[in-house]
Amino acid sequence: MKTKSLGFIGGGRITKIFLQAFANKNTEFQSIVVFDTNAEVATALKHQFPQIEIADDIYAAARHSMVIIALHPPVIIETLDKIADTISRESIVFSLAPKIKIEKIAAKVKTRNIVRMIPNATSFINEGYNPMTFGPGFDEGEKAAFLKMAKLLGNTFEVEEAKLEGYALMSAMLPTYFWFQWDELANLGIQMGLNEGQSKESVKQTLIAAINLMFNTELSPEQVMDLIPVKPIGDNQTQICEIYRSKLLSLYEKIKP
Repeated sequence: MKTKSLGFIGGGRITKIFLQAFANKNTEFQSIVVFDTNAEVATALKHQFPQIEIADDIYAAARHSMVIIALHPPVIIETLDKIADTISRESIVFSLAPKIKIEKIAAKVKTRNIVRMIPNATSFINEGYNPMTFGPGFDEGEKAAFLKMAKLLGNTFEVEEAKLEGYALMSAMLPTYFWFQWDELANLGIQMGLNEGQSKESVKQTLIAAINLMFNTELSPEQVMDLIPVKPIGDNQTQICEIYRSKLLSLYEKIKP
């Protein structure tokens, strides 16, 4: 990119995750400006990341060389209507939301430099799994530098736009299907006589190995699952799978463009 000034529109969780990822790598930008309608959110973000500036209005964030739209889908179009004349033709519009396609964004702004990404919470430790799609006409001279910056967030790769919502369910939201279970198991280990460190390490190391066994060997899923004869919650497997199917497929239908 020719310039590196970032304007975040929205100061919620994903903005915090991005800022933490940049801080982890000691990355400096010409400026980082954040606008959020909630003053308490903005103040808390400034307290955690003193190097950022808090914008008094949305237009101050929209004037930057990269405008990062960190908002939920229902308010994106009306927000773009407000700032369309403020975003320059040379700016990059970087949308982090599902559902709102590049075509819709392009209809509102002058710039052709539009990119969508499904961000991950694991970018907090620079280990995100972040699919992205560039709009037609995205400046090739900007693209390589943009990807270099995006890789600070973790594994960043290009996909067809039609696949972004699938990745939203199979990557961005995926940790939420398991985190509470891992926490519960670690707590149960303590009740079974392990100390906190032993229990957490047992869950962590076994999960890492189990994932490698499932996805990094030539065994079929059935062969992997057959390696352990005793399955304490096997009677509930069908019910659990049905919860996944009903909840996730229903949500996918809601977030599809």
